[in-house]
Amino acid sequence: MTASTFPAPRLLAPRSHISSADRAGAVRNLLIDAAAATAIGALNSGVVLLALALHIGASTMQVGLLAAIPLITQVLQAPAVKLVEALRRRRLISVAALVIARLALPVYAVVPFIADRTVAVSVLLGAALVHYGFNAVSACSWNSWIKDLIPTEGLGRFTSRRTLVGTAVSAVATLGAAIALNQAQGSEQAADLIFSGLYLFGFLCGVVSTVALARVPELAMPPRDGTAPLMRLLVQPLKDRNFRSLLRYLASWQFAVNLATPFITVYIVRELGFDVSFVLLLTLASQVANIAVVRLWGQVSDRFTNKTVLSAATPLYILCIVGMAFAGELSGSATRGAYLFLLHIVMGAAGAGVGIASGNIVMKLSPSEQSTSYMATNALIGALAAGVAPVIGGWAADFFARRSLSLELSWASPQGVDELIGLSFTHWEFFFLLSAVMGLYTLHRLSSVSEPGTVRPKELVQLAWSSAQRALRNASSVAGLLVAVNFPAADLIDARQRRRLTERVIDPSDPFRSSAREAMGFLLRNAFDEPSAATGDFDDVLARLDRVTTP
Repeated sequence: MTASTFPAPRLLAPRSHISSADRAGAVRNLLIDAAAATAIGALNSGVVLLALALHIGASTMQVGLLAAIPLITQVLQAPAVKLVEALRRRRLISVAALVIARLALPVYAVVPFIADRTVAVSVLLGAALVHYGFNAVSACSWNSWIKDLIPTEGLGRFTSRRTLVGTAVSAVATLGAAIALNQAQGSEQAADLIFSGLYLFGFLCGVVSTVALARVPELAMPPRDGTAPLMRLLVQPLKDRNFRSLLRYLASWQFAVNLATPFITVYIVRELGFDVSFVLLLTLASQVANIAVVRLWGQVSDRFTNKTVLSAATPLYILCIVGMAFAGELSGSATRGAYLFLLHIVMGAAGAGVGIASGNIVMKLSPSEQSTSYMATNALIGALAAGVAPVIGGWAADFFARRSLSLELSWASPQGVDELIGLSFTHWEFFFLLSAVMGLYTLHRLSSVSEPGTVRPKELVQLAWSSAQRALRNASSVAGLLVAVNFPAADLIDARQRRRLTERVIDPSDPFRSSAREAMGFLLRNAFDEPSAATGDFDDVLARLDRVTTP
């Protein structure tokens, strides 16, 4: 007996038709859900979760495991696609999974009061697995559910409103968490109560979010009419040579970044001596910088290419990781604090560029008829790379804790020996430099990705300089200031409804087509004095040749 033959209970049952009034009510409830769910993220995840781990005495390796769980559990969205297709009850799956996921929040609240630190860390890791694992399952069915509910013409407006509400709530909640944790300084008992209170408040927010989401109607899925094998959809993009190069870049980038960034909190608290509330303020500064420049990065991406943005933003982020290694060399808390604020502002700005360009280039290099499977494959590979990195990072941090690297440059004269440069890298400094070296490898991988219209970094710098000059000429006396890995579950579910993938009539390996491409490439390369100047036109003509030879 298949799942579709079971009688559907009335609880959270889908509807065959949803009125305009019901859709308007659904939007209101979705905004309530967004506000409450974002509060959970700000109060109970990220820096606060890592701070709780440090508070109960977790080792660096255990912190790495904890940081890996939210990333690695995203792979559960792939099998969740099959669950949605079998039950065809997206609202029921999403709400039920959220109920289970949020039951982990009271467990977090108990962790500070567990006397045995080993047991406390084990409970924390187990609760995180439940929390993030079932959140991933819920997100899979939620994406497909909301995609059918919100009309396409209003989807952009809804997404912007939801993002605005989430950003505002996140900023307020982050400040609230910083103030609360600042009150716990110097008292372990007070810290126990504050951490417990944050997670209990997060559980109340979870109740509000779940109730609001349960009140959102679901449009019934169409009758099942055969599905394409899930594995076939996910493997198909790997046959695309250029997309494989892009996946290598994105996977190596996710690995390099997540090798170090989860441990920045540990470094700032344990090594530099700042409290967790200060780290939350750094996070807020990074978010503000991200929001401030994301539109500018989008304009650069439209005017030039996504690869151009990645070529500028990736090394900028890597330099920030290198800069983190030198924070310990500065004297004075005020100087270190200002330096860390500057680094986080630049990291937030660079992260915005990488985030928007990496998402755009995946969509751009994905064939329109197979875009869902391309994005799903990218999300899964990215989640695996990002999830493995903190685990290896935790081991590497412990490894470098017992090793050091010194660099000295001195001048010997009859009057004596003068030390010109004296640098010593130990533990975290060594670790951040290793992460930066891994980041440099991502630039090598990016160079092999082909995107039509890519310009040289020199031209991007000239644009930025001319824009800055215009801004300075028109500047007033008052200065103003303003987060990769979403799994396209909704589209993947739709794609699997098709019995087979759209196939090209002409085989790409056809010898006549290959010869035509080679001949065209030879003519174009020799039509310019500088080979690099023809790259954009060459790729553009080849793309047109593909369209001509492909029905």
